[in-house]
Amino acid sequence: MPPTSRPQTSGPQSSRPLRGRRLSRAIALALAPVLVPQTVKVRRTVPKLPEAPRPWEGGGGTDPLQLLVLGDSMAVGVGVDDASEGLAGHLAAGLTERTEHPVRWRARGRNGATARDVIDDHLAEALSEPADLIVLSIGANDAMQVRSDRAFRRDVKRILHDIFAAHPGAIVLIGALPAFHRFEILPEPLRSTLSLHARALDVAARRALERFPRAHMSPELPPYSEGFFATDDFHPSAQGYREWAEFALDDAWSHGIARVLPS
Repeated sequence: MPPTSRPQTSGPQSSRPLRGRRLSRAIALALAPVLVPQTVKVRRTVPKLPEAPRPWEGGGGTDPLQLLVLGDSMAVGVGVDDASEGLAGHLAAGLTERTEHPVRWRARGRNGATARDVIDDHLAEALSEPADLIVLSIGANDAMQVRSDRAFRRDVKRILHDIFAAHPGAIVLIGALPAFHRFEILPEPLRSTLSLHARALDVAARRALERFPRAHMSPELPPYSEGFFATDDFHPSAQGYREWAEFALDDAWSHGIARVLPS
Protein backbone atom coordinates (compact mmCIF):
# COMPACT_ATOMS: atom_id res chain seq x y z
CA MET A 1 0.00 0.00 0.00
CA PRO A 2 1.40 3.44 -0.80
CA PRO A 3 2.69 5.47 2.16
CA THR A 4 -0.21 7.92 1.76
CA SER A 5 -2.56 5.01 2.33
CA ARG A 6 -1.00 3.99 5.60
CA PRO A 7 -3.58 3.58 8.33
CA GLN A 8 -3.87 6.30 10.90
CA THR A 9 -2.65 4.80 14.15
CA SER A 10 -4.69 6.89 16.51
CA GLY A 11 -3.16 5.38 19.63
CA PRO A 12 -1.48 7.82 22.01
CA GLN A 13 2.29 7.69 22.22
CA SER A 14 3.05 8.83 25.77
CA SER A 15 3.42 6.75 28.93
CA ARG A 16 0.30 8.33 30.42
CA PRO A 17 -2.08 6.59 27.95
CA LEU A 18 -0.12 3.37 28.55
CA ARG A 19 -1.00 3.63 32.22
CA GLY A 20 -4.59 4.35 31.17
CA ARG A 21 -4.75 1.14 29.18
CA ARG A 22 -3.47 -0.87 32.10
CA LEU A 23 -5.96 0.98 34.32
CA SER A 24 -8.89 -0.19 32.19
CA ARG A 25 -8.10 -3.80 33.02
CA ALA A 26 -7.42 -3.00 36.67
CA ILE A 27 -10.81 -1.30 36.96
CA ALA A 28 -12.54 -4.29 35.39
CA LEU A 29 -10.83 -6.69 37.77
CA ALA A 30 -11.55 -4.48 40.78
CA LEU A 31 -15.25 -4.33 39.82
CA ALA A 32 -15.44 -8.08 39.23
CA PRO A 33 -17.80 -8.69 42.20
CA VAL A 34 -20.33 -6.43 40.44
CA LEU A 35 -19.48 -7.15 36.81
CA VAL A 36 -19.53 -10.95 37.01
CA PRO A 37 -23.16 -11.18 38.23
CA GLN A 38 -24.19 -8.59 35.64
CA THR A 39 -22.45 -10.57 32.90
CA VAL A 40 -24.13 -13.79 34.03
CA LYS A 41 -27.52 -12.09 34.01
CA VAL A 42 -26.98 -10.64 30.54
CA ARG A 43 -25.95 -14.03 29.18
CA ARG A 44 -29.01 -15.64 30.78
CA THR A 45 -31.55 -13.09 29.56
CA VAL A 46 -30.23 -12.05 26.12
CA PRO A 47 -31.47 -14.32 23.31
CA LYS A 48 -28.70 -16.63 22.07
CA LEU A 49 -28.72 -16.26 18.32
CA PRO A 50 -27.02 -18.92 16.20
CA GLU A 51 -24.37 -18.46 13.57
CA ALA A 52 -25.73 -17.97 10.07
CA PRO A 53 -26.50 -21.30 8.39
CA ARG A 54 -23.74 -22.68 6.19
CA PRO A 55 -22.42 -22.45 3.56
CA TRP A 56 -20.40 -19.40 4.59
CA GLU A 57 -19.33 -18.61 1.05
CA GLY A 58 -20.70 -17.42 -2.23
CA GLY A 59 -20.17 -15.37 -5.35
CA GLY A 60 -17.62 -16.22 -7.98
CA GLY A 61 -17.28 -15.60 -11.69
CA THR A 62 -14.30 -15.27 -14.00
CA ASP A 63 -11.10 -14.46 -12.12
CA PRO A 64 -12.94 -13.12 -9.06
CA LEU A 65 -11.54 -10.97 -6.30
CA GLN A 66 -11.04 -13.31 -3.34
CA LEU A 67 -12.59 -11.98 -0.11
CA LEU A 68 -12.05 -13.64 3.28
CA VAL A 69 -13.88 -12.45 6.40
CA LEU A 70 -12.35 -13.97 9.51
CA GLY A 71 -12.99 -13.78 13.22
CA ASP A 72 -15.84 -13.82 15.69
CA SER A 73 -19.63 -13.85 15.65
CA MET A 74 -19.80 -10.86 13.32
CA ALA A 75 -17.60 -12.68 10.80
CA VAL A 76 -19.89 -15.72 10.73
CA GLY A 77 -23.18 -13.86 10.58
CA VAL A 78 -24.74 -14.20 14.02
CA GLY A 79 -27.97 -12.22 13.75
CA VAL A 80 -29.01 -13.12 10.20
CA ASP A 81 -30.70 -16.14 8.63
CA ASP A 82 -28.49 -16.29 5.54
CA ALA A 83 -24.73 -15.77 5.39
CA SER A 84 -25.13 -13.60 2.31
CA GLU A 85 -26.93 -11.09 4.57
CA GLY A 86 -23.98 -10.99 6.98
CA LEU A 87 -20.83 -8.91 6.87
CA ALA A 88 -19.09 -11.02 4.22
CA GLY A 89 -22.03 -11.00 1.83
CA HIS A 90 -22.56 -7.25 2.11
CA LEU A 91 -18.84 -6.58 1.71
CA ALA A 92 -18.82 -8.69 -1.44
CA ALA A 93 -21.82 -6.80 -2.85
CA GLY A 94 -20.17 -3.47 -2.07
CA LEU A 95 -16.89 -4.53 -3.63
CA THR A 96 -18.62 -5.67 -6.80
CA GLU A 97 -20.44 -2.35 -7.03
CA ARG A 98 -17.24 -0.34 -6.53
CA THR A 99 -14.88 -2.39 -8.67
CA GLU A 100 -17.30 -3.79 -11.28
CA HIS A 101 -15.41 -7.04 -10.72
CA PRO A 102 -16.80 -10.40 -9.56
CA VAL A 103 -16.11 -11.35 -5.96
CA ARG A 104 -15.87 -14.78 -4.36
CA TRP A 105 -16.40 -14.50 -0.63
CA ARG A 106 -16.07 -16.82 2.31
CA ALA A 107 -16.33 -16.44 6.07
CA ARG A 108 -14.37 -18.32 8.73
CA GLY A 109 -14.30 -18.26 12.52
CA ARG A 110 -16.92 -18.85 15.20
CA ASN A 111 -19.23 -17.19 17.64
CA GLY A 112 -17.35 -16.18 20.78
CA ALA A 113 -13.86 -16.40 19.28
CA THR A 114 -11.07 -14.28 20.73
CA ALA A 115 -8.00 -13.31 18.72
CA ARG A 116 -6.16 -16.24 20.32
CA ASP A 117 -8.98 -18.61 19.29
CA VAL A 118 -8.67 -17.37 15.71
CA ILE A 119 -4.96 -18.22 15.76
CA ASP A 120 -5.41 -21.62 17.38
CA ASP A 121 -8.50 -22.86 15.57
CA HIS A 122 -9.17 -21.02 12.32
CA LEU A 123 -6.22 -19.11 10.88
CA ALA A 124 -4.31 -21.90 9.12
CA GLU A 125 -7.39 -23.31 7.41
CA ALA A 126 -8.64 -19.86 6.43
CA LEU A 127 -5.31 -18.97 4.83
CA SER A 128 -5.05 -22.22 2.88
CA GLU A 129 -7.15 -20.74 0.05
CA PRO A 130 -6.47 -17.64 -2.08
CA ALA A 131 -7.24 -14.26 -0.52
CA ASP A 132 -6.88 -10.78 -2.00
CA LEU A 133 -8.78 -8.86 0.68
CA ILE A 134 -9.05 -10.10 4.26
CA VAL A 135 -11.41 -8.46 6.73
CA LEU A 136 -10.89 -9.21 10.42
CA SER A 137 -13.60 -8.94 13.05
CA ILE A 138 -11.82 -9.49 16.35
CA GLY A 139 -11.58 -7.93 19.79
CA ALA A 140 -15.12 -7.89 21.16
CA ASN A 141 -14.68 -11.18 23.01
CA ASP A 142 -11.17 -10.20 24.10
CA ALA A 143 -12.70 -7.14 25.72
CA MET A 144 -15.47 -9.14 27.37
CA GLN A 145 -12.91 -11.60 28.72
CA VAL A 146 -10.79 -8.68 30.00
CA ARG A 147 -7.70 -9.88 28.13
CA SER A 148 -4.70 -7.62 28.51
CA ASP A 149 -3.87 -5.10 25.80
CA ARG A 150 -0.39 -6.66 25.60
CA ALA A 151 -1.78 -10.12 24.85
CA PHE A 152 -4.26 -8.74 22.33
CA ARG A 153 -1.58 -6.72 20.55
CA ARG A 154 0.65 -9.80 20.37
CA ASP A 155 -2.17 -11.87 18.88
CA VAL A 156 -3.05 -9.21 16.29
CA LYS A 157 0.60 -9.11 15.24
CA ARG A 158 0.66 -12.90 14.94
CA ILE A 159 -2.49 -12.92 12.81
CA LEU A 160 -1.10 -10.24 10.50
CA HIS A 161 2.28 -11.94 10.28
CA ASP A 162 0.70 -15.23 9.24
CA ILE A 163 -1.63 -13.54 6.77
CA PHE A 164 1.15 -11.75 4.94
CA ALA A 165 3.43 -14.78 5.07
CA ALA A 166 0.73 -16.74 3.23
CA HIS A 167 -0.58 -13.90 1.05
CA PRO A 168 2.02 -11.11 0.77
CA GLY A 169 -0.03 -9.21 -1.79
CA ALA A 170 -3.23 -9.19 0.24
CA ILE A 171 -4.90 -6.16 1.82
CA VAL A 172 -6.18 -6.48 5.39
CA LEU A 173 -8.98 -4.42 6.88
CA ILE A 174 -9.69 -4.62 10.61
CA GLY A 175 -12.90 -3.38 12.14
CA ALA A 176 -12.77 -1.08 15.14
CA LEU A 177 -13.85 -2.67 18.39
CA PRO A 178 -17.54 -2.32 19.27
CA ALA A 179 -18.72 0.93 20.81
CA PHE A 180 -20.00 -0.78 23.95
CA HIS A 181 -21.07 2.54 25.46
CA ARG A 182 -23.93 2.49 22.92
CA PHE A 183 -25.13 -1.02 23.83
CA GLU A 184 -28.23 -0.15 25.85
CA ILE A 185 -28.83 -3.80 26.69
CA LEU A 186 -25.74 -3.71 28.94
CA PRO A 187 -26.29 -2.45 32.50
CA GLU A 188 -23.95 -0.08 34.30
CA PRO A 189 -21.17 -0.33 35.33
CA LEU A 190 -20.68 -3.25 32.91
CA ARG A 191 -21.35 -1.05 29.88
CA SER A 192 -18.85 1.68 30.79
CA THR A 193 -16.21 -0.81 31.91
CA LEU A 194 -16.43 -2.80 28.68
CA SER A 195 -16.30 0.41 26.68
CA LEU A 196 -13.18 1.57 28.50
CA HIS A 197 -11.37 -1.71 28.02
CA ALA A 198 -12.46 -2.05 24.38
CA ARG A 199 -10.92 1.34 23.67
CA ALA A 200 -7.68 0.16 25.28
CA LEU A 201 -7.63 -2.92 23.06
CA ASP A 202 -8.47 -0.78 20.04
CA VAL A 203 -5.36 1.32 20.69
CA ALA A 204 -3.29 -1.84 21.09
CA ALA A 205 -4.53 -3.20 17.76
CA ARG A 206 -3.71 0.05 15.95
CA ARG A 207 -0.19 -0.10 17.33
CA ALA A 208 0.15 -3.67 16.11
CA LEU A 209 -0.54 -2.42 12.58
CA GLU A 210 2.45 -0.07 12.54
CA ARG A 211 4.75 -2.65 10.89
CA PHE A 212 2.18 -3.79 8.34
CA PRO A 213 1.66 -1.11 5.67
CA ARG A 214 -0.90 -3.23 3.79
CA ALA A 215 -3.20 -3.35 6.82
CA HIS A 216 -5.73 -0.70 7.79
CA MET A 217 -8.07 -0.40 10.78
CA SER A 218 -11.39 1.38 10.45
CA PRO A 219 -12.44 4.15 12.81
CA GLU A 220 -15.34 3.60 15.18
CA LEU A 221 -18.69 3.17 13.50
CA PRO A 222 -20.99 6.20 13.65
CA PRO A 223 -23.97 6.09 16.03
CA TYR A 224 -26.02 2.99 15.31
CA SER A 225 -29.19 3.55 13.32
CA GLU A 226 -32.61 2.30 14.32
CA GLY A 227 -32.72 -1.29 13.12
CA PHE A 228 -28.95 -1.78 13.32
CA PHE A 229 -29.23 -4.54 15.92
CA ALA A 230 -30.71 -8.01 15.60
CA THR A 231 -33.34 -9.31 18.00
CA ASP A 232 -30.75 -9.80 20.74
CA ASP A 233 -29.89 -6.06 20.72
CA PHE A 234 -26.24 -7.09 20.63
CA HIS A 235 -25.32 -8.44 17.18
CA PRO A 236 -26.03 -6.62 13.92
CA SER A 237 -29.10 -7.33 11.84
CA ALA A 238 -28.93 -7.62 8.06
CA GLN A 239 -29.35 -3.84 7.97
CA GLY A 240 -26.57 -3.44 10.53
CA TYR A 241 -24.16 -5.61 8.57
CA ARG A 242 -24.95 -3.67 5.39
CA GLU A 243 -24.29 -0.35 7.12
CA TRP A 244 -21.07 -1.71 8.63
CA ALA A 245 -19.88 -3.01 5.25
CA GLU A 246 -20.64 0.29 3.53
CA PHE A 247 -18.86 2.25 6.24
CA ALA A 248 -15.78 -0.01 6.11
CA LEU A 249 -15.53 0.17 2.33
CA ASP A 250 -16.08 3.93 2.22
CA ASP A 251 -13.29 4.35 4.76
CA ALA A 252 -11.00 1.93 2.91
CA TRP A 253 -11.58 3.70 -0.40
CA SER A 254 -10.78 7.06 1.21
CA HIS A 255 -7.40 5.59 2.20
CA GLY A 256 -6.54 4.43 -1.31
CA ILE A 257 -7.36 0.75 -1.01
CA ALA A 258 -8.83 0.72 -4.52
CA ARG A 259 -5.41 1.53 -6.01
CA VAL A 260 -3.81 -1.60 -4.64
CA LEU A 261 -6.55 -4.19 -5.02
CA PRO A 262 -6.00 -6.70 -7.84
CA SER A 263 -7.69 -5.53 -11.03
